[in-house]
Amino acid sequence: MKRSALPLFDGFIETPFERRFQGLLRESWHKRRWHVIVAEPGSGKTMGIGDLRDEASRQAGTIGGRCYPVLAVTAPKNDPKEAALGNFLLTALGLGGRGHWSERKYLLFELLIQYGVECLVVDDAHDLSMPHLIFLKELTDHLQLSFSQMVGLCLVAAGRGASIPLKDVFDQPETMWMQFRRRLDRVHPYCRIASHTEGEVRDILLALERIYRPSFPALNLQQWTGSIYTWLTHPLLDPQKSGRVLMDHLMKLITTALEWSYAQGEKDVSPKHLEAAAELLTLRRDVAYLIDSVPRNEEDKGRNEEPSKASHPK
Repeated sequence: MKRSALPLFDGFIETPFERRFQGLLRESWHKRRWHVIVAEPGSGKTMGIGDLRDEASRQAGTIGGRCYPVLAVTAPKNDPKEAALGNFLLTALGLGGRGHWSERKYLLFELLIQYGVECLVVDDAHDLSMPHLIFLKELTDHLQLSFSQMVGLCLVAAGRGASIPLKDVFDQPETMWMQFRRRLDRVHPYCRIASHTEGEVRDILLALERIYRPSFPALNLQQWTGSIYTWLTHPLLDPQKSGRVLMDHLMKLITTALEWSYAQGEKDVSPKHLEAAAELLTLRRDVAYLIDSVPRNEEDKGRNEEPSKASHPK
C-alpha cells in the first residue's frame, strides 16, 4: 500500500536570520526610525515581516476595533503610479479600492491614524518607483504635521553583493531626496542582513528535528551539518562566496530528502537522499525534465485489457 505524503511544515521558524531581521524591524517600529534593509532573495524576509505584523496586532489587542501597529505591503510591480501603492495600503487595512484616488488618498491619511499604524514596512522595495517614494514622503509628512504622528519606515529590498537598492536614488542632489535621506537613521541608514553560518545551520537543523520527530522517530539532522553547509555554500548557490546559507536552499534540501525518506518508510533521513537533494540544487539545477505520459499501474492495465479479450474470443 502506497504511503501518504509527508506532512510538511510551512510555518514560521525563528532562525538567527529572522532574529537579526526582526530586531531591526522592531527598532524601526518602536523608535520610529527609517531604514533601507537588504537581504538576499530566499533569506526569509517576507516570512519575517508577516510574523512581526501578526505579533504586533496581537499585542495591540482588539479592544476598540482593528489595530495595525505594523502595516506591511508589497511594492507594486509594473504600476509606477502612487495610486497603486495607496491601494495596496488600503487593502492591507482591510478596505476596498472603490472611488476616485484623489478622494481616497486623503482618507488614507486619517485611516492610518484611526488604525494605530506606527510603522510602515514595504517588501520588495527595489520595485518602488519615483512616484511611490514621493508618495511615502508625502504620507509621512502629512501624518507628522497634521496629527503629530511619527511613523517608522522600513524599505525591505532583495539584493546580492555590495550593491544597495535605492541608494542611488537617495544620493541624488534634488531637495526631495536630500529630505528623504535626512530622515534615514543616522547610524544605520542602509543595513544588510546576513544569512546563516555553519553553527546557525546546526541550530536550524535541531529545530527541524523537533518539528519532524512525529514522522521520523530517529531523526538526526545535526550529524549532517558539515556536509549540508558545504553543499549549500557551493559556488552555484553562493556566487558571492559569502560562506552563508540561505534559508530557502536549506529548506528545499531538507524537505526533499525527508519526503524521499518518508516514502520509503525510513525512521531517519537517508544520507543518499540528502546527497541526491543537494545534487538537485547544484549540479542538476538547470536540467530540463521531459514530462510525458504517466505509466499505468497493473490494475489499470488489467481493466483496460479485459474488453479487448472479450471482443476476441477464441
